[in-house]
Amino acid sequence: MQILETKRLLLRHFHLLDASALRAIFADPEVMRFGDGVQTDAWIRGWLEQTLANYGHWGFGPYALVKKENSQIMGYCGLFYFPELAGQAEVEIGYRLARNQWGKGYASEAALAVRDYAFQTLSMSRLVAMIDPGNLASLAVAKKLGMVYEKEILLEGYDHPDHLYVLETPK
Repeated sequence: MQILETKRLLLRHFHLLDASALRAIFADPEVMRFGDGVQTDAWIRGWLEQTLANYGHWGFGPYALVKKENSQIMGYCGLFYFPELAGQAEVEIGYRLARNQWGKGYASEAALAVRDYAFQTLSMSRLVAMIDPGNLASLAVAKKLGMVYEKEILLEGYDHPDHLYVLETPK
């Protein structure tokens, strides 16, 4: 199911058949450098199964980022629910692209559309992004969204804190 469309991109629900396309993202050490590291095919399938469940349970999740010109899946951008993050429930906007798509503005284009969808269609009032302080490209996208630094946050299993960026709708 298509969720959003931008000038160059379609954002749609994932399908289990998208697993092979996600290998270019989750199995690339450089793409996963600021995440949980390279992932296996079994992990990717589990991620997809959880994503499909989240669409039904929460009404949102990460969306396949599809290039209009060739229908190629080049990553994801979407929303992730955390029931407890630094003492409260949060919805994170997250994005990850295949390395050969970096530096072309796709992450910003998709994230701006997802931000607007979250606030205008889903009536959310706050979004967060957890960003490794060394991930300057991800930080640049968050700043384009209007997000501001709130605090450091140490996630379970991590050896250093991420930075929590937030964006709230005007009250």
